[in-house]
Amino acid sequence: MPLLLLLLAPLFLRPLGAGGAQTPNATSEGCQIIHPPWEGGIRYRGLTRDQVKAINFLPVDYEIEYVCRGEREVVGPKVRKCLANGSWTDMDTPSRCVRICSKSYLTLENGKVFLTGGDLPALDGARVDFRCDPDFHLVGSSRSICSQGQWSTPKPHCQVNRTPHSERRAVYIGALFPMSGGWPGGQACQPAVEMALEDVNSRRDILPDYELKLIHHDSKCDPGQATKYLYELLYNDPIKIILMPGCSSVSTLVAEAARMWNLIVLSYGSSSPALSNRQRFPTFFRTHPSATLHNPTRVKLFEKWGWKKIATIQQTTEVFTSTLDDLEERVKEAGIEITFRQSFFSDPAVPVKNLKRQDARIIVGLFYETEARKVFCEVYKERLFGKKYVWFLIGWYADNWFKIYDPSINCTVDEMTEAVEGHITTEIVMLNPANTRSISNMTSQEFVEKLTKRLKRHPEETGGFQEAPLAYDAIWALALALNKTSGGGGRSGVRLEDFNYNNQTITDQIYRAMNSSSFEGVSGHVVFDASGSRMAWTLIEQLQGGSYKKIGYYDSTKDDLSWSKTDKWIGGSPPADQTLVIKTFRFLSQKLFISVSVLSSLGIVLAVVCLSFNIYNSHVRYIQNSQPNLNNLTAVGCSLALAAVFPLGLDGYHIGRNQFPFVCQARLWLLGLGFSLGYGSMFTKIWWVHTVFTKKEEKKEWRKTLEPWKLYATVGLLVGMDVLTLAIWQIVDPLHRTIETFAKEEPKEDIDVSILPQLEHCSSRKMNTWLGIFYGYKGLLLLLGIFLAYETKSVSTEKINDHRAVGMAIYNVAVLCLITAPVTMILSSQQDAAFAFASLAIVFSSYITLVVLFVPKMRRLITRGEWQSEAQDTMKTGSSTNNNEEEKSRLLEKENRELEKIIAEKEERVSELRHQLQSRQQLRSRRHPPTPPDPSGGLPRGPPEPPDRLSCDGSRVHLLYK
Repeated sequence: MPLLLLLLAPLFLRPLGAGGAQTPNATSEGCQIIHPPWEGGIRYRGLTRDQVKAINFLPVDYEIEYVCRGEREVVGPKVRKCLANGSWTDMDTPSRCVRICSKSYLTLENGKVFLTGGDLPALDGARVDFRCDPDFHLVGSSRSICSQGQWSTPKPHCQVNRTPHSERRAVYIGALFPMSGGWPGGQACQPAVEMALEDVNSRRDILPDYELKLIHHDSKCDPGQATKYLYELLYNDPIKIILMPGCSSVSTLVAEAARMWNLIVLSYGSSSPALSNRQRFPTFFRTHPSATLHNPTRVKLFEKWGWKKIATIQQTTEVFTSTLDDLEERVKEAGIEITFRQSFFSDPAVPVKNLKRQDARIIVGLFYETEARKVFCEVYKERLFGKKYVWFLIGWYADNWFKIYDPSINCTVDEMTEAVEGHITTEIVMLNPANTRSISNMTSQEFVEKLTKRLKRHPEETGGFQEAPLAYDAIWALALALNKTSGGGGRSGVRLEDFNYNNQTITDQIYRAMNSSSFEGVSGHVVFDASGSRMAWTLIEQLQGGSYKKIGYYDSTKDDLSWSKTDKWIGGSPPADQTLVIKTFRFLSQKLFISVSVLSSLGIVLAVVCLSFNIYNSHVRYIQNSQPNLNNLTAVGCSLALAAVFPLGLDGYHIGRNQFPFVCQARLWLLGLGFSLGYGSMFTKIWWVHTVFTKKEEKKEWRKTLEPWKLYATVGLLVGMDVLTLAIWQIVDPLHRTIETFAKEEPKEDIDVSILPQLEHCSSRKMNTWLGIFYGYKGLLLLLGIFLAYETKSVSTEKINDHRAVGMAIYNVAVLCLITAPVTMILSSQQDAAFAFASLAIVFSSYITLVVLFVPKMRRLITRGEWQSEAQDTMKTGSSTNNNEEEKSRLLEKENRELEKIIAEKEERVSELRHQLQSRQQLRSRRHPPTPPDPSGGLPRGPPEPPDRLSCDGSRVHLLYK
């Protein structure tokens, strides 16, 4: 029976699903895997090759990255993202892997390049022609053709005619070399600077009218000693056009003072991040990269492997704090988030535990070597290593730093080796690893050989040997900047010989020229960032099997990552930056849905049979006395309630998102109307019986006649209230699809993903308000129906001869509602159980109602043959009296009630007449006093009675007893 509106809330709030797996036809929940380009591949973040082969669809918001093999580059979109409509981004633009030639051939200093036969980037068949500016002549081939990723000829350069050596003017450089002290870098850097001056002064195209000369002192890497020599350089002639300090402490002193003399400062050995402060050091440049140079490389690697979330842990020192602040700014620009930032002073135990708690996967560690051992001992204890984690460390630790005995930790060498396996290090490259020629026409290896010959000691025993390429390129950066300032030969621009410490104009021009430096040096590509720090190459290494292996280089100036493809991962591929969450809908068990649907279908067939039987036999008196029209409404209500089972079982497995609101409304209306028609018709019967047969005597008059329109009006009122409420609900606050999310589940396979189960529901914004209305109204209606059924259980009436069966149906339906409603609310998140309880309650209540109301009538008519109408039965017997005992009893009761009514009327009439007679006698005695007795001894005689009065009184008495 459809008396389950108490179940409405949990049912259409919880559109049920089961099983957990997403169906293949739900293309809106994912995208189909696409094929990689020729000579290329696709990198799937967080998935192994076997996992990629096992799936056909990837979830929404998942990103794939194209990669190319060999000397090829992706042309077209490099990254595609899965959209909610089941397609990938930019599918109208293909991604191809093509060979390209070096981009350096597309620019020519002091000249122009003309590209024909193709567009950028330069592909196979492209041709470039070189032309020099006036006053310059081309050195090298004027044309080069791109073929299979290589240019056919070396790149030429434009050279200017040089002024004779005897006519050139001297430009002086003041330098402070730390020949001793904490960092004796001047031992190798000074010879490198002298080599650079010789090479620059011998060139015809650079400062043709000037000759660079060096004046230097030994600073001993001591700020106090440096102060003395700084003032000697400033106050003694000749005027120096630039200052070149060495170590960071000396550079800090010189850079702060130089601004007062309008001097540019160019350092070759300072790495402190504090020197990148442009407000404090406005004229400072350095060819030695800042410690923050590691950050662009880290960001590039994050992007390469598709990581968007990282965590950091640092030792609380100024150098690491400033480096991490710089990293935070860079990752923000790249759309990467630092989700967790930890720091420690001496004990890293708590920060490491916090990293574990926050599910940190990609971790950047900034600390000194001794603290690194402490950190990774805690990492081992917390199991924060393996295939799910990647650590980024600084590359200047000793190669065997994790094997060195340290009494401050309680981890063995084997445990430390296991914990550090697979981590990535970055280290600044100070010597160009590529065998290409620099602006001085030397390769990096030729430079090392030439410098080694000039040194007095073995390179490993010479301080600053690693930084010597930086000192060499510093002179070239200065020479090119001065050449640009002077207009390439004095024919235009400023005169360098006019420079003095009060001439800020020339200083500003040198500053702009230095700031725009860009050339190939022996240390790599030389370029300065906005803070004046060198942007150099970075060496990337990975610890594999206990030893460091080179896996690539990164040139941040060109954004060029040279990858050797030698990286190895414990899990076979780079891990994900977080647990990959795959959203999976829970759908209803199809076996359960089909089983209940079959029961509902059979119930609808039974309701149709009962309805047809009732309509066909509506002329039979026994059927007529059961109010057949109300029973017809009950059968229709049961059919609607049973039909509601079908939309209750529809979810995302069968329908799309757009159809979901219609299914929600169908559930609501079918259950609501089914309840109103089915329960409302039975409630109307039991209400009328209770009103007529359990009230006061004045209601007994109602028992004679029963007007059907009153019954139909009551049912119509109940249905109208539901229709009005449902209509207002649908218009004001319609039901829509909502998603319930459950706790993440770990898959059975050992993969770094989590399953996020979700369940679809029907809901609205003011759901609790509407539920309160329906719970209150329908709940009271059910309780009132139970009370009325109990009160009328002993009443017998021929006007509604099946009211006892109606009461029994109300009992059963109310019990099912009161049990099922709270159970389905508790099990609302368990789609199979909630659907089973709700749908079976509808089915069983409908079956019980149909069987109790209609089967006894069918049995009676079939077994007793009472198929005649009342008129036909009268024609056959000549009387309306039935032969069965029940009909006789009914007629006797009727006759008895009529006799009782006549007797009551007669007694009332007798009492009235007696009262009138007594009144008349009293009136007569007052009008005629007693007469004296007759002398003859007879009775006193009064006036004779009129004959008419006597006759009248006699007639009244006669009528009284007639």
